[in-house]
Amino acid sequence: MLAMPSGTLACPGTDRQHRLAAQLADMIPGAATIRVSLNDPKQRWPHLHATVTDEAGKTLEPNRTTVRVAARWILRVWPEASWDRPHVFDLSDATLTRSDLVAVGRGR
Repeated sequence: MLAMPSGTLACPGTDRQHRLAAQLADMIPGAATIRVSLNDPKQRWPHLHATVTDEAGKTLEPNRTTVRVAARWILRVWPEASWDRPHVFDLSDATLTRSDLVAVGRGR
């Protein structure tokens, strides 16, 4: 288990999803969702890709390292998910949903 700079363990215990959501919200201020896939549109081969959006649906642009770390943490918390399609991690309720099942209008 990896420790964060604060000294807390990264996503330990049974509440991993909620701890991850809290850590990512602290790491990427203003983030509401993170869309993760293994198909970066700029690459010809499978490559980890993530897009961060705020509550209004506007794309945020944190640095590349932050986005990569967030995507890797999400993949590690849900190893059983089928990553052949993108998934959206909602930070407000710590849920992961296949992106084709996410409603277009969040209605918040």
